[in-house]
Amino acid sequence: ECLLEQGVDTVFGYPGGAVLNIYDSLYKYRGKIRHIITTHEQYAGHAADGYARASGKTGVVLATSGPGATNLVTAIATAQMDSVPLVAVTGNVNLDLLGLDSFQEVDITGITMPVTKHNILVRDARDLADAVRRAFFIASDGRKGAVLVDIPKDVTAAFADYEPTGRRVAKRRENPDSDRQIERAAQVLRGCKRPYIYAGGGVISAGAEAELALFAEIIDAPVSSSLMGQGCFDQTDPRYIGMLGMHGTKAAAETLGHCDLLIALGTRFSDRVTGDKAAFAKGARVLHIDIDEAEHGKNVAAHIEVAGDLKEILARLNEALPRRRRAEWVDGARRLVDEFRSAEAQKGTREFPVTPQAVISELDRLTGGDAIITTEVGQNQMWAAMYYRYKSPRSFISSGGLGTMGFGLGAAIGAKVAKPEKTVVNIAGDGSFGMNLSELITLAKHNIPVVELVLNNSVLGMVRQWQRLFYGKRFSETTLDRRVDYVKLAEAFGLTGMSVRHAEDVTVVLERALEIAKSAPVLVECAVDRDLNVLPMVPAGKPIIEPIMEIED
Repeated sequence: ECLLEQGVDTVFGYPGGAVLNIYDSLYKYRGKIRHIITTHEQYAGHAADGYARASGKTGVVLATSGPGATNLVTAIATAQMDSVPLVAVTGNVNLDLLGLDSFQEVDITGITMPVTKHNILVRDARDLADAVRRAFFIASDGRKGAVLVDIPKDVTAAFADYEPTGRRVAKRRENPDSDRQIERAAQVLRGCKRPYIYAGGGVISAGAEAELALFAEIIDAPVSSSLMGQGCFDQTDPRYIGMLGMHGTKAAAETLGHCDLLIALGTRFSDRVTGDKAAFAKGARVLHIDIDEAEHGKNVAAHIEVAGDLKEILARLNEALPRRRRAEWVDGARRLVDEFRSAEAQKGTREFPVTPQAVISELDRLTGGDAIITTEVGQNQMWAAMYYRYKSPRSFISSGGLGTMGFGLGAAIGAKVAKPEKTVVNIAGDGSFGMNLSELITLAKHNIPVVELVLNNSVLGMVRQWQRLFYGKRFSETTLDRRVDYVKLAEAFGLTGMSVRHAEDVTVVLERALEIAKSAPVLVECAVDRDLNVLPMVPAGKPIIEPIMEIED
């Protein structure tokens, strides 16, 4: 009843002894709440995460005690690192068995304390409804995050009166100092000559994409984004100059080096973005707007800090600022985009004529940039961020903070369930696919029409790239060469399987896959060269303005 009260229509999970009472109730409520069983609790957690990212609602995952609960830990940490609203419900042994090393008992609240926004152990059935309501409120209030509710089995077996209270909606945070902070920010914005907008995932969490678009137009500034901010600003807009960071565009880094005001919106300044912090935006003042005051000054010192809801703050700034035209500054940034546009996208070899860049660019063209793209982690993730042009929020779903291999397929399942009208494609490397390929069973069982696009280079591509650059080409345990027939594997799981081996096959196969995916899941394998690299690349700890543009074989 509390799940229904919170607007939940789907739960992802895996049953077990400690949650049998909950599953018995789900059976009775099966006409109101859909349950999707995965092949592993971790991927149920990723599916709930993907559901949340695609929909903006809170995702829900359910697992049993002991190993079922510990299997969720990676998924919980993934959601928490990326500020995704997730409620994980776990079962536990009876109250009198807690702390006795009982069968399938773990202290899951203790284990997850460092990787949750909050967690709750429910000891009395009379407290259960309030615990569930608090979990949903905390998950979505302020900076969003993951909350765990652990329920001993005898608590789920007990009886308690249910009193409906309605949904407690998270309110926008009041900042008593906001007027002064916003006025100071407006004053600095009026006086700057070369503003630079760096937009993070907080723009998407706040639903502030329209305010950002107007803000960029009013102050007339180039816009870059973080990995988590992909889609918060239309990437076909001429003001967009690419992603900033370790694998960001040279144009974004060069422009940052010439700005006099860096406007950071909803971002935590990850080390993968800043590189050498002493050299980051060295000649510019920094205006940092974020809902979480703990992020102010944590990684990058800001000259002006504004705490609060980004949507509201940008709306107020848009009203306070005059329109400016900075043609020389914006056009100069755009020329850098054209100058440094990577030429490697279409370069194949005789043995491997198909490149990931060309495949993803063609996917972008065929879908009109209107699909939801989920990714695994590694080279596939970076190519997906670079070569698909995201025009709307919640269209790029990837594990940014934790960098979880195996995330993407589960996330694609959740995204498609949340947005059945959208085309959903998971872009994977063969390394990550080896971790989660069992979830093809879930796609087939529930007929979730997702395209699983496997870029098969037979290596752990990103790790191999680091070994090439920094470990003398000693490719220790990164050469996979798995003898897998991907088409037969897909068919064994009940999917249509296709393979791309020639450049002329790319369009034909992708068109067919997208057509099949209107009603059924499909797998496409693309054989690509193991020696392709993701470029540009800034070595860890080096200045972001000094990326490697070429790697010699």
